[in-house]
Amino acid sequence: MDDPKFDSSDFSSETPQHDNTATEDELYERHRIVVDAGQETMRIDKFLQQRLSGVSRTKIKLATLNSCVLVNGSPCKASYSVKPADTISVLLPYPPHTDEIVPEDIPVDIVYEDDDIIVVDKSAGMVVHPAVGNFTGTLVNALTFHLQSQKGPDGQPLKPYLVHRIDKDTSGLLLVAKNEAAQVMLAKQFFDHTTERKYAALVWGDFDEDSGTVVGNLARSQKDRRVMAVYDDPEVGKHAVTHWTVKERFGYVTLVECVLETGRTHQIRAHMKHIGHPLFADSAYGGDKILKGTTFSKYRQFVDICFAIMPRQALHAFILGFEHPTTHQRMHFESPMPADMQSVLDRWRTYTQTR
Repeated sequence: MDDPKFDSSDFSSETPQHDNTATEDELYERHRIVVDAGQETMRIDKFLQQRLSGVSRTKIKLATLNSCVLVNGSPCKASYSVKPADTISVLLPYPPHTDEIVPEDIPVDIVYEDDDIIVVDKSAGMVVHPAVGNFTGTLVNALTFHLQSQKGPDGQPLKPYLVHRIDKDTSGLLLVAKNEAAQVMLAKQFFDHTTERKYAALVWGDFDEDSGTVVGNLARSQKDRRVMAVYDDPEVGKHAVTHWTVKERFGYVTLVECVLETGRTHQIRAHMKHIGHPLFADSAYGGDKILKGTTFSKYRQFVDICFAIMPRQALHAFILGFEHPTTHQRMHFESPMPADMQSVLDRWRTYTQTR
């Protein structure tokens, strides 16, 4: 991370919206404070503790150490003395909501764990965090159960700290912190987009090119608030960039690799629909209908079987890379294609070869 400065447009006082589809851009609270003209000299950590309700001085110190506190656009130390007219920008990951979490003995595929982090290969159908309509059965419930036998320095059971999310019906790799210090350091990486994330997606249609980039602001659709839409107006939504590369062509559908430059809600799903290639079997974005191909009954039967095998969007987070919060080593993980998606791909290969 050569440039520690944030884009000032990423700091606002708006309240993030929480739901089961939220990604990392909705896991942080952002604050922008302009110091009053009559403000007396005071250390910034003490000043922020007074101004930010419920935020500990320890968390503020962690934020300053990880360049999550900027004064007039530049990182500062916890000992910095605030001055009248200073503009202070703060990025803080939300704390876990321990009072709402019930530990549940739910099997999860943990591919890596140490004192600071857990890497999970999440199965499709599992919600990441409890929310309206899904208070139990989530990944956080499962990890709370997993961690209850591990104690922190204060003697209390450890708990999971989220730094990013993937959709309920998207499978693949997810990183979780086991303490607040790790969460803040990792949150900065996700917010700065210095992590490595690659997704495998099966989409409708063929492409004229072998690769491309989708750039378009994303915001809630005005027609259906459950989904995201792309807006040309730069004042609407959040900047989003998705790079795609064709990996395998099946004529009516295509397997692509998507690399996220930003991490917005439903980013790949909304961007691919926007360019005319909805994800296969994605009911929210119209991919659960036959969009390409013949009208023959045999073909309809073939596609319906594929939908039955994989009744969810064909999206899998198969690569995750980041800097370890303590050792600062570069970590890299890969996840194999899940069984349902692999079965559908195999069927399309066979269909293409025998058509």
